Formats: sequence, C-alpha cells, structure tokens
Amino acid sequence: MNLSQKIVSLLKKKKLKLAVAESCTGGMLSSAIISVGGSSKVFSMGLVTYSNQAKTSILKIPKQIINKNGAVSVQCCLAMVNNLSKISKSKACISITGIAGPKGGSKQKPVGLVYIGVKIGKKVIVNKCNFKNKGRAFIQKQTVKKALNLLADLIR
Repeated sequence: MNLSQKIVSLLKKKKLKLAVAESCTGGMLSSAIISVGGSSKVFSMGLVTYSNQAKTSILKIPKQIINKNGAVSVQCCLAMVNNLSKISKSKACISITGIAGPKGGSKQKPVGLVYIGVKIGKKVIVNKCNFKNKGRAFIQKQTVKKALNLLADLIR
C-alpha cells in the first residue's frame, strides 16, 4: 500500500473529507489522492491557486498578507488552509505555497522553500521545508510526500 492509499484509507476510517489548495505543486497533491480508487468518498476539492490573484480572489487571502509577507510565507499558508476549510466545509485541509524554481528565489526565500499547512478540525500546523535547489520536479515530489506524511501524522 503506497502513501496515497494509506491516506485515503485513514480518511475513510476517520470519516473525514479532504480539500487541498496548492500553489507550487500545481495539482500534484490532488492527483496523488485521486489516483486511488474510492477516493471520491473522501476528496471534496482541489484548488490550484498559483497566482497571487487566485489566492486573493478564490481563497480570499487578504492582499495585505501577500503584500507584507509574500505569497511564500507562514502567514499566507495559514490563511490558505484556514480559508480553504471555510470554503470547502472539509474537516481535513492542506495548503501548499513555495518556490519550486528553477528561478524565483532570493537569499531570504531560496528556491526549494515551501510551506505546508495542514488542518484537521481545529488543529492546525504550518511546516516550513527547505528542499534545496535540486530541481523543480524533485521539490514538487518531496512537497507532496511531506504533505501526505504531515496529514497522516495529524490524523493519527
């Protein structure tokens, strides 16, 4: 049983619906979940809010959060997961925002910097990861794996 299958099984067991808001992974997390047969029982929605405009209009992230902290920040990731929870009415939510590269990084926010927000009921965590600049595909795959592991840990 792979990680996605374990997650679907856990969600079914706990009777939880999952919603996802992704940026730098572009739908890879949603795809990993819905590739599992029977995931329709637990997966409610997957949003790819790649641009700042999508984050503010779809997820209702206040513009001042993005202007002050940037889209790749704890504050933005937290607002993403909390607002997704309200929009989707799902008890389990994941938000992802980061810099997958190969360009777009800075000293303060290097390529490979990713924030993953996970919310189960009232429990919320935001995890800061630095996957280094090891290539876009590597960063995206590691982000999905980390998000699934964080979700599994929080469900248990």
